[in-house]
Amino acid sequence: MGRFDRYMLSQLLVLFGFFSLVLVSVYWVNRAIGLFDQLISDGQNALVFLEFTALTLPYVIMIVLPISGFVAAVYVTNRLSSESEMVVLQTAGAGAFRIARPVLFFGIIVAILVSILAHYLVPAARSELAGRTVEISRDITARFLKEGQFLTPTSDITVYIRNITDLGELEELFLEDQRNPDAIVTYTAQKALLVRGEEIPRLVMFDGLAQTYRPETGRLSTVAFDDFAYDISGLISTDTQRTRDLRELPTRVLLDPSAKDLESAYGEKADFLFEAHDRFASALMAIVAPLIGFAALLVGGFSRFGVWRQVVVGVVLIIIVQMVANSAEELARADAKLFWMAYLGPLSGGLIAYALLVFASMNKIRRVSLRATP
Repeated sequence: MGRFDRYMLSQLLVLFGFFSLVLVSVYWVNRAIGLFDQLISDGQNALVFLEFTALTLPYVIMIVLPISGFVAAVYVTNRLSSESEMVVLQTAGAGAFRIARPVLFFGIIVAILVSILAHYLVPAARSELAGRTVEISRDITARFLKEGQFLTPTSDITVYIRNITDLGELEELFLEDQRNPDAIVTYTAQKALLVRGEEIPRLVMFDGLAQTYRPETGRLSTVAFDDFAYDISGLISTDTQRTRDLRELPTRVLLDPSAKDLESAYGEKADFLFEAHDRFASALMAIVAPLIGFAALLVGGFSRFGVWRQVVVGVVLIIIVQMVANSAEELARADAKLFWMAYLGPLSGGLIAYALLVFASMNKIRRVSLRATP
């Protein structure tokens, strides 16, 4: 690379890092707020919250990087234009495609980062997150036992515990079971323990009373007990099998899924192929986005009124490219033979960037011709 290429590339990388940090922080805080409410309300501690938010970061970063690349390209191009460095280059004979070379190098670097995230880090993080979510959903103490609150693990069960000691003892337990509408049973106990059996968990109650109400006869029968084991397996999901998300699977599996893979994950073969090729397309979009931002500002040239019009044009073009990608996704997911449509988004973006650079080159030639005309 020439000296100018290294200079512009360094500017792009510095601002890219800054904008990525800002945007990732904004996205992360926005997602973390909802996640915090969900986990804390389920009785989880701060360490689980930090673990979950860390596992969501790779996906957030992957989404943010192309946006940061676009913003960095727009900002650097604007600064070079406002400080007349772009004018000096163009006066020295550098064309639009020559000036765009460091932007292309910059886009390739961003694309490599996006590829690492899309093919390795994001699937691994999503798989770990899904596994931890299943573990959390099986945490009986967090989901089923909270002191001082009336809880409804299911629509037919109501539980209240006055206090949970440090040893895990449940004091003054109330449990109403309406799963059998012909016999509604209410249990009260001075103390209870949650016991994990070999196959099913049980709630062992001590010094309590079981009251059975039969609506048909209106009769209420009571039975006092010293200890009583209550089966709570019906309240907790113990299924060890789970449907895998396509975004958890490695790219090699998505490109050539077996019958077992198709059965274990939610999606048809068309979904598998599109997900795989969309990861490659995401990397290409990381190259296209900065080029569109750069070319949009280069077409407008220098203006003392600012470059907000060119910035708006660049944003609109990115939106159009994304709309093309979304439309292509719907078609590609409907037919496995149309997997190649995953590349329509970056292809259309690349054509737009190329057209803008050609137009910028023609404008330069036109301006030179006008100055040369007496």
